[in-house]
Amino acid sequence: MSQESAALLASLLEDEKELQFPRFTNEDALTLGCNLVRLAKNKTPYKGISVSITRNGQVLFQHAMEGTTVDNENWIRRKSNTVVRLQHSSYYIGRLLASKGETEMEKTYKVPMADYACHGGAFPLLIKDVGCVGTIVVSGLKQDEDHALATQGIREMIATMHQ
Repeated sequence: MSQESAALLASLLEDEKELQFPRFTNEDALTLGCNLVRLAKNKTPYKGISVSITRNGQVLFQHAMEGTTVDNENWIRRKSNTVVRLQHSSYYIGRLLASKGETEMEKTYKVPMADYACHGGAFPLLIKDVGCVGTIVVSGLKQDEDHALATQGIREMIATMHQ
């Protein structure tokens, strides 16, 4: 594994340790979801981006911007399945596999690619002292941009919760 890959993986794990909510209500999902949509529109106003937030299997927020298709929903479902099963961001899982020279999850995790995706954009909904209770997913950009948008929104919201 290269030093660059090792540093990225360490950084992604650090995000998962840092980006934990003190609580997460349905209203929090609405606030975060709307903020992610706002960030997406500000960043790329002409891109079709979808945002989804689930907790314990229930969809609390979902929005598809103009230009999205059913493919975005499929990516959301597959990325979310990866987070729920492996308890790490989909970007971390993808970069971990890539560091080992692998590109698909079927071989390592024995899961069908039709149902799982190791591409960035899904982040675990983490509650401090509880763990992963759901997913926060962005789909429609490059995988590193999906991941960055999700973590930016999460980071901004957690900062307001600690004030």
